[in-house]
Amino acid sequence: MKLIEANENDIPLIQDLARRSWENAYAEILSNEQMEYMLSTMYSAEEIGSHLQQPNYHYYLIQDDAHGSYEGFIGYENSYEENTTKLHRIYLVPESKGKGFGKDALLFLNEKTAKYGDKRIVLNVNKNNSARNFYESQGYKVYDEGVFDIGNGFFMDDFLMEYIVEN
Repeated sequence: MKLIEANENDIPLIQDLARRSWENAYAEILSNEQMEYMLSTMYSAEEIGSHLQQPNYHYYLIQDDAHGSYEGFIGYENSYEENTTKLHRIYLVPESKGKGFGKDALLFLNEKTAKYGDKRIVLNVNKNNSARNFYESQGYKVYDEGVFDIGNGFFMDDFLMEYIVEN
């Protein structure tokens, strides 16, 4: 596996990977209307482009070394809160799950977070998303929960999880 730092030229690829992974991950959880709304706002070229302009926000493409194919991506933000990195996005296309890409991407995030000097990684995960089990298997723990109004009459009902980074 190789992680490649994304740039503005990679926005269409990120959008495609997001759509492919979301259609699988959220098909049973979100309505088609909410999924389309979230994809069109959270993954618009303008939104991703604005993230790429921020010095503490990073996107990396997850590439399979053996085949050269893109398997997913990770998006995180250092200094989201004091001493805290936020994992905003980690998605794999369905055919890549269970092959170690997610685990390796989280290990990469741990290294980047420690190198930056943050002590904690936080993330939100939908309460009905089985990814919670994956995060827990990697040492993340639920510390709270929240319901977030994301506009257009839609809400996210999430667990808030954290991981303490070892330096």
